[in-house]
Amino acid sequence: MAERELYCDTCECLQPFEVPPCLDGHGSTCPELACTRCGTALFLAPAPTTSPRRHQHPTPRRAA
Repeated sequence: MAERELYCDTCECLQPFEVPPCLDGHGSTCPELACTRCGTALFLAPAPTTSPRRHQHPTPRRAA
């Protein structure tokens, strides 16, 4: 299991976190981590990305 040190809100300090056995087949790249001291779980989702904006054509105005 891969370990990394992160801040645990429950323990209120840096603690080693490890990837628990992943049933989804992610292996060591699983986004779920568990604190090795208290078991608090973290889910590390990738940062959202923005897609390039499409240029919108202005709608033609109509006379009333």
